[in-house]
Amino acid sequence: MPERPAGRLLRPSALVFDVLETLFPLAPLEWRFREAGIPRVLMPRWSAHLLRDSFALTLTSGDAPDGPSPGDRSFEDVARGTLRDITGHQIAPSAEDAVIAGMAGLDPRPEAAAALLAAREAGLRVATLSNHDGLLPRTLLERAGLLDLVEDVLAVHPAGRWKPMPGAYRAAARSLEVSPERLALVTAHGWDVAGARTARLVTGWSSHLEGRFPSAFAPPDVSGRDLAETVDGLLELPR
Repeated sequence: MPERPAGRLLRPSALVFDVLETLFPLAPLEWRFREAGIPRVLMPRWSAHLLRDSFALTLTSGDAPDGPSPGDRSFEDVARGTLRDITGHQIAPSAEDAVIAGMAGLDPRPEAAAALLAAREAGLRVATLSNHDGLLPRTLLERAGLLDLVEDVLAVHPAGRWKPMPGAYRAAARSLEVSPERLALVTAHGWDVAGARTARLVTGWSSHLEGRFPSAFAPPDVSGRDLAETVDGLLELPR
């Protein structure tokens, strides 16, 4: 894991929030699985396989001389493909559509609005950063009444540049017109922290999903029990 540049860690001037499992938990999708006749225990397996296949596509993008590039895949393509895989390709098309559509109906974490508002009121630029196209995050934020609290909804596309590739985070810094060292990522994923750290972002990790930070990665700059506590920790960094 590369070391940070010499110097004191400073309070960021902008924040980007991860979306799925950070601002919006996936667990409520379990009822969609049940309605589709899919054992609810397969929901976490689907989530894990979705991450696995997304990472593999990111690493192998451009290495498919005899067919479509992995980078041509959309997040929804991967989500649908992994859903078919974990059900042994026995899922009905209507059930598949219902699960995917359910992602747009997820509710935010209880403290999500407070975390976004705290960053905005402190004068920081605030955006979201996710691997899917901008439609799903925008739909979720608008439905939850949170869209006005973010300046931009940043999407990483194609798959070859998905998080946790460092370029995804650097592109976010360019979009927000800040240096990577003055941009902070707020996420519930240890792998996301690792990618952002490699890109030299400030990192804030909320433990609400994983409980303990994964030991494979260097620790985050700031951690909290939830999003609000994580943002508060970032705001307390010296200016």
